[in-house]
Amino acid sequence: MSATSDQVFDVTPEGDKHELKRVMGPKLLLLFIVGDILGAGVYAVTGTMAGTVGGIVWLPFLLAFVVATLTAFSYLELVTQYPQAAGAALYTHKAFGIHFVTFLVAFAVVCSGITSASTSANVLAQNFFGGLNINGWMAVPGQGVITAVAMGFMLLLAVINLRGVGESVKFNVLLTIVEMTALCIVIGVGFYVMAQGTGNPGEIFVFNDYQDKGLFLAVTAATSIAFFAMVGFEDSVNMVEETQNPEKIFPRTMLTGLGIAVILYMLVAVSVVSVLSPTELENIREAEGAALLEVVHKGSPDFPIDKIFPFLAVFAVANTALINMLMASRLIYGMARQNVLPRPLGKVLPTRRTPWAGILFSTVLALGLIWYVTSDPKSNVVANLSGTTAFLLLLVFTVVNVACLVLRRKRDPNRKVFFTSPGQLPLVAALLCAFLAGPWVGRNIIQYQIAGGLMAIGVVLWFITWLINKRTNTPEGEPVGMQNVGKDEGLPPMGH
Repeated sequence: MSATSDQVFDVTPEGDKHELKRVMGPKLLLLFIVGDILGAGVYAVTGTMAGTVGGIVWLPFLLAFVVATLTAFSYLELVTQYPQAAGAALYTHKAFGIHFVTFLVAFAVVCSGITSASTSANVLAQNFFGGLNINGWMAVPGQGVITAVAMGFMLLLAVINLRGVGESVKFNVLLTIVEMTALCIVIGVGFYVMAQGTGNPGEIFVFNDYQDKGLFLAVTAATSIAFFAMVGFEDSVNMVEETQNPEKIFPRTMLTGLGIAVILYMLVAVSVVSVLSPTELENIREAEGAALLEVVHKGSPDFPIDKIFPFLAVFAVANTALINMLMASRLIYGMARQNVLPRPLGKVLPTRRTPWAGILFSTVLALGLIWYVTSDPKSNVVANLSGTTAFLLLLVFTVVNVACLVLRRKRDPNRKVFFTSPGQLPLVAALLCAFLAGPWVGRNIIQYQIAGGLMAIGVVLWFITWLINKRTNTPEGEPVGMQNVGKDEGLPPMGH
């Protein structure tokens, strides 16, 4: 099936079109956005950031929030002009009209979902074994066992994905409350320690150059890491067709959600610095996503809350991984249905109507990715996977910001404008995103290798499909609108 540039199809196995029900008001949309931004990110990167800049770990969160907000302005301008659930791929196609460029953006989003889910799987394994250790049930095992559990969790996600998951906005609300509760525990422990006079509040404004990078480069590197924790806001555009009066409520709600997230993150950062000593901050750089667990464990020795916290974290992180694998598999399915990836990747189970080929493909990529990253015993698994996710999305955001400027020139002067990013802010946002994606931030070369390898797989598959289409005179559809694939089976919303 081929979609026109002004249509977004809800492609089901039968090829029917469905109009989505607008069930989300501003409160539910806000909870969705907050829940989407929170999750695995803050658990994964806080330790690495603290081990890079020390006490001012809150500053990179703030700077990442600024860059994310500038990009959010571009998304808001675009989503209010094109209220269709296709996100970056749709905006790219409308701006440039080049199928291959649109495919690259769409597949980069797929890859970011896979790397994000792989990050979550490793963070989950770390927190799970950390919880068992704190409760005295078993010692933390070696990396091999942790890797095996992470890979086993990915297989479990595939099974859940194959069965299909019913969408429930109320369930999303519950998950968001759990995520916020876990972070509030960290914040509460930090302020409790400070109230007892045993914390290190003076360290909040202290920069520790643990890696001899200097203030500017260290903060820049930490900001590029922190960006992983801020992503997720962009996924809310996939809910635009299920939102009441989206043109009016989206701008305020998205910006409010970003604000809530950064306040929570900065308070978490203050708590981390207040509870842990400078030496401990340096050491948690290699904590592999267990930094917040260490804060709760050290800061609440007289309370049993540290025995419960790891499993709350596991719950929040597991949800992030599931949502990302759902998104990746359905994007793959959608692109196969649009004849931009091999058609076999669009196969579905006849009974469950779930895209088994896309699920298998994305799961195999995730398993290979986890194995590859953990094969080097010196590799910081969580940092490299989360860094790859941030890198891919920074590239996508760069394109979206440029697309915003291009589409602004193409805008119909008679069309009502609901939101416009002020002045040349999209250009500023594009430059900042491109800057944070560059090698000067100290990104490990393995992150470029992972991103390049995943994208190369996609390009090879696209080229094979293109040759087949050319020989059979099959028209290539536009790889947009796949986010709605599977809505009839009640899939949960997508996130990072």
